[in-house]
Amino acid sequence: MAKSTTTNISIRMDTELKNAAESLFEELGMNLSTAFNIFVRQSLRERGIPFVITEKTPNNETVSAMLEAERIAKDPNVKGYTDLDELFANLKS
Repeated sequence: MAKSTTTNISIRMDTELKNAAESLFEELGMNLSTAFNIFVRQSLRERGIPFVITEKTPNNETVSAMLEAERIAKDPNVKGYTDLDELFANLKS
């Protein structure tokens, strides 16, 4: 069997983030180094980041607006329009 070689790397990370990650990985039975190695190996297997990267979660104002829009869309007392001319005519009155 071929002898495995290792190398050291240095990663800059926020102290609180590092502490939280170490705590989580300890609960999972591993250390930060093992978790990072798992991430890299999975990245190589998938030929990319092994999870979906998305934009931030909408802020509270956006979430509120989305919920209000959903409520309005489901409210039978709110008049809906399928004709743009009718919508504009009602806006002018």
